Amino acid sequence: MTDESTVPAPALRISLRERAPEFYRSLLDASRAAIAGLADPVVTELVNLRASQVNGCAFCLDKHASDARAKGEQEHRLDTLAAWRETPYFTARERAALALTESVTLVAETRVPDAVFDEAAKHFSETELAHLIALICAINALNRVGVTSRLTPAPKR
Repeated sequence: MTDESTVPAPALRISLRERAPEFYRSLLDASRAAIAGLADPVVTELVNLRASQVNGCAFCLDKHASDARAKGEQEHRLDTLAAWRETPYFTARERAALALTESVTLVAETRVPDAVFDEAAKHFSETELAHLIALICAINALNRVGVTSRLTPAPKR
């Protein structure tokens, strides 16, 4: 017999939105500024999703998967994003952004090798690259807030 009921999400530990609103707004503003400067909605959502996968942030995964779908992202790309290197679905520019995302997200392990940075620099102008790095930093900060506070997505109806 299969139990079809869902398991409740963990309880929220603390709301930074309520308890540190200036800081929380600043993180969101930083993310918006990076997105505006990069001006590439597809890469933006892929980066946000991939960092959130690596960091295990359920709230951000739910939000950015929904945002990506709303922007027309294809399901097969979302379904295989965690294994992007093994698929033919991503462009060289997207692959460079994803490699940089993983490297920056895991910076203590990777130290962001020159080869990863240089590949991204081939596909993005200096201004775009600066905003891409800012976006990666912003989503990582937001992931850390989400995971630490146990921010969870709203139940779907």
